[in-house]
Amino acid sequence: MMPHGMAHEWQRNGSASTGMQVAPADGAGAQPRVVVVNHNETARESLRRLCASVGLAVETYPTAEAFLEASDGPRPGCLLLELCLPGMGGLALQRELIARRVGLPIIVVTGYGDVQAAVEALKAGAFDYFEEPFSRQLLLDRIHQAIEMDRALWQREAQRADRAWRLGRLTPRERQVLDLVVDGKTNREIAGTLAMREKTVE
Repeated sequence: MMPHGMAHEWQRNGSASTGMQVAPADGAGAQPRVVVVNHNETARESLRRLCASVGLAVETYPTAEAFLEASDGPRPGCLLLELCLPGMGGLALQRELIARRVGLPIIVVTGYGDVQAAVEALKAGAFDYFEEPFSRQLLLDRIHQAIEMDRALWQREAQRADRAWRLGRLTPRERQVLDLVVDGKTNREIAGTLAMREKTVE
């Protein structure tokens, strides 16, 4: 059996990476959601109620396929994933999300102790791993941490996209000025290099 919240130590010693990449920031302003994918109706409903009890928006799905079919686009949040699923398993879903560049943090929540599967999930970038029975409060704490981490990633991606958009609107002359600013040139030096008035550079 693997300790609850084992990814704390795993990530501290550098054995786990954030294997997933951040999706485009078109949903950066959306309300964060917790997605529960678990074929066990009792476990699924228990996790839904737990998250809803602290005001989190929750979506639940009995299979990986149902989640993928219902997906309405990327948005911040986290995924509570059972690895032992009918059809597409939890590890296969994790790989599919990576392939689709969906960077939703994954917290494995399982009723089946499988150390090898847990190690594989963590190596692929899972945020944490919980095996029944576990502390509900610890799980909630990790859910909030995963959401905050994901929100920060979305914000950084939104800022990067905004900078790229602004750069794309620059005229060739403005881009020349910017390149010289990045090189550390003063306004006077830029004006001399580009044969323009210093006031224009400003």
